[in-house]
Amino acid sequence: MLKEYFLLVLPLAFGFSNAWAEISIDNHQQYLASDGTLHIVGEIQNHLDVPLNQVYVYIILYSGNQVIDTRNTNSLVNTIMPGMKSPFDLVIHGQKAKMVDNYSLEINYKISEPKNQAIDITSSKISRDNFDNLVITGMVANRGDHTANTVSIVATLYDKEGNVVAVSKSLIEPDYLRSNDEAFFLVSVLDKPQTKIVVDYSLVAESEEYAAVPEFPLGSVLLLAGSVSSYLLMIRYTSRSMGNLIYESYTT
Repeated sequence: MLKEYFLLVLPLAFGFSNAWAEISIDNHQQYLASDGTLHIVGEIQNHLDVPLNQVYVYIILYSGNQVIDTRNTNSLVNTIMPGMKSPFDLVIHGQKAKMVDNYSLEINYKISEPKNQAIDITSSKISRDNFDNLVITGMVANRGDHTANTVSIVATLYDKEGNVVAVSKSLIEPDYLRSNDEAFFLVSVLDKPQTKIVVDYSLVAESEEYAAVPEFPLGSVLLLAGSVSSYLLMIRYTSRSMGNLIYESYTT
């Protein structure tokens, strides 16, 4: 498979900050799921010194050199704190899923107010359930002073080369967590062909009030051979501005 990457930066009219930093789209790829849907997955890395929110990935779909559609999807983590990542997953249904052979990516984001980093995943493990689905279970804690509402867990799964192979998001039950309490969580990954190539995963948790702590855990998938020690870096751009767009072309 031949991959070609092109980077085009589209600055908006209000200009750039004097502080130089980076945002990147890493480890992205497309795959056809067992149910016939096409997924384009990857990670958004925030190298800025400020949080990001309202992060959207705009994806132009191609069949050969012909544009067949334009779609968008949002970051699965609502607030991406400095130095942290969030996955994205665009799902395409129907006949068009079989037509796409390459795509391009754009990012649009806003700089947000900081959140207290108080939602901490204290333990996790990966296993398979009775239906051979991959599941990640563990405990999440609220280190903040107030109740955390709509607590979600986002899982990103990687293959042996560090590419994103699947993502999943789940709410705890009940979906709130009082100050200094812990709760059990379970995240399922249902696409069996994708889970067979998983060798590692990462987790991030957040709530409406709080962001994740900086050191979110990275788990080794012991039931599947191998471990990922580094991630493939696709693109980087050194700039900072509100609403900055990054454009990337990907060809198979």
